[in-house]
Amino acid sequence: MSASPRSPKSPRPAGSGGARSAALERLGLRSDWDVALHLPLRYEDETRLTALDALCDGAVVTADAVVIDAQAQGRAPRRQLLVHLRDAGSAQETLTLRLFHFYPHQLKTLQPGVRLRVHGQVRQGLFGWEMVHPGWKTVDEHAPLPTTLTPVYPTTAGLPQSYLRKAVAGALQRLDGRDTVPQDERARHHLPDLAASLRILHAPPSSALAALEAGEHPAQRRLKFDELLAQQLAQQQARTQRLRRKSPALPVADGDAPLPQRLRAALPFTLTAAQERCVAEISADLTQTAPMHRLLQGDVGSGKTVVAALAAAQAMAAGWQCAIMAPTEILAAQHARKLADWLEPLGVGVAWLSGSQSRKEREAELLRVASGQAQLVLGTHAVIQAQVRFARLALAIVDEQHRFGVAQRLALRDSLLAGTQGSGLQPHLLMMSATPIPRTLAMAMFGDLDVSTIDTLPPGRSPVRTTVVSAERRDDLIERVGGLIAQGRQAYWVCPLVEESETLDLQNAVATHAELSAALAAPGQAAARVGLLHGRMKAGEKRATMQAFSAGEIGLLVATTVIEVGVDVPNASLMVIEHAERFGLSQLHQLRGRVGRGAAQSDCVLLFTSPLSPTARERLAAMRELADGFALAQKDLELRGPGELLGLRQSGVPGLRYADLALDATLLEAARDTAQRLLQSAPEAARQHVARWLGEGFDWLSA
Repeated sequence: MSASPRSPKSPRPAGSGGARSAALERLGLRSDWDVALHLPLRYEDETRLTALDALCDGAVVTADAVVIDAQAQGRAPRRQLLVHLRDAGSAQETLTLRLFHFYPHQLKTLQPGVRLRVHGQVRQGLFGWEMVHPGWKTVDEHAPLPTTLTPVYPTTAGLPQSYLRKAVAGALQRLDGRDTVPQDERARHHLPDLAASLRILHAPPSSALAALEAGEHPAQRRLKFDELLAQQLAQQQARTQRLRRKSPALPVADGDAPLPQRLRAALPFTLTAAQERCVAEISADLTQTAPMHRLLQGDVGSGKTVVAALAAAQAMAAGWQCAIMAPTEILAAQHARKLADWLEPLGVGVAWLSGSQSRKEREAELLRVASGQAQLVLGTHAVIQAQVRFARLALAIVDEQHRFGVAQRLALRDSLLAGTQGSGLQPHLLMMSATPIPRTLAMAMFGDLDVSTIDTLPPGRSPVRTTVVSAERRDDLIERVGGLIAQGRQAYWVCPLVEESETLDLQNAVATHAELSAALAAPGQAAARVGLLHGRMKAGEKRATMQAFSAGEIGLLVATTVIEVGVDVPNASLMVIEHAERFGLSQLHQLRGRVGRGAAQSDCVLLFTSPLSPTARERLAAMRELADGFALAQKDLELRGPGELLGLRQSGVPGLRYADLALDATLLEAARDTAQRLLQSAPEAARQHVARWLGEGFDWLSA
């Protein structure tokens, strides 16, 4: 998740210029620190020689041998150079080098009697041992062997390995040797010196190969720690900066019937203990003048919306406005209906903003927002457009925040601050997520946030049975859907694509809608209206389809993942997901959460197409065995990494280069503790460490 690690003042690698400079730029290597932190992909062991009479099929070896002859054969583009070698100490064994890319001058170099040192994988060919395109160089009889492993670096066109090795060696010599992690902290966590760690990683002894390949070498641990430390320092600095800003204090209203109490009295249910705890945590934050920056997370159906509604009620009771933003119009519209049903009877003015509104409707709503007549403003990203001006905005709530992407979250923060008409006060910010975030991920990505977790479901939510079914049984499943609808129940059928793709052979929503409409209208099946919902439909069409499904007029809804969040139809008791092997665990869990919202037993059927990859098989097994969203999120982190969970893919911000959040939880804890101590006792070292690793690339951490 870090930017390219560099110090802004670090010099460009010596010797770079022209085409080589452009190639370095393509790899993000702009300074000596960049080059020093450009670690090898793998290592080659050229520290010992293997005699030709000791070769083994498939082994990667280094050997010294003498050229017998070299011949260019064939015509372009299949022209190749065959070099026959014999062992320098024996005439019995031979080895053939097969080179597909060569230059005429190399043929002149490979004269009989010339001694070569070759490195590559040996194969048993038709005419004996051979190496295909090995590394090779001419040597004399007394040429010493390397004493360390040979690094092989990630590269690009125009950057040969030999150049990169020289660039790394030069960068390591020029680096400022100061270690930004104090000695007492290194000793506390058993960390080696940084400069020594870098030297080992670029030129390790052969005895270190097994530990390096397993990712367990102390030098690797040091770089992971430094990367995580920079991240934690940046987050804690962001938190400190945020706490210096001012927000309106929103006291809990006094009197016999403040808005939060009237809302509670109007609700047709009682809050769970977990919801009450989260309400109390948020309420306490809102009474402070420091901006709240809190994440409210809970599993699918845990009741986050009512917690958000009570927070909004506290803001409005104090005479301020609240804005609620959702990533899709379906989800935003559902929030609007639910919150309007709860709050409008209590005298709250509710405004709706979306991209599908007519100009006249939008202008009317904007006037209500700017005048303060609308106390609660709901919508999609239209809420953060430049023309939106709030009269007295005190609280912004963002649902499914990870789906916006980092850049949009930054835009939200900046636009909401600008939208308070020059009050100089920053709105409190509450972010919600039904994608539970594993603890290590929350620490790494949301270290400057406070986190409230609804860890229990409301009573009456029935567990959803999950089965994994081959697509070969599709016809049986369609028959089952028809029987379910005949009983008055409803179902979802989710497809990964809207229309047929020329590149992916996946069941698409349009074709599936036609197929199921015909099948469920066949003799012997219940007459059923089959609806279609996907992201390319106009907003009015989507809204009408969802309203018809909610009203029970549609028995089966064929949809894409547009229904992943925010759809709440208690009568729907079956979820079918086509090509379930193509989805991540968190997305599958979100889709599964659309059923099980009523009293009837609900089922989720994961349709898969063979053959399954090992990872896909593991995902589907996890879905069948696990119902807890936090356990599934942890599994998703292990299988796919943090990007999909947190919206990093949309933002273009890269992931951690060295640390693995699924494996390095203990190291992350250590980095967080060190960051706290470093900011207090060695702030200049902390500043240098962040500059060295993140440069100017960590502002998004405060989003």
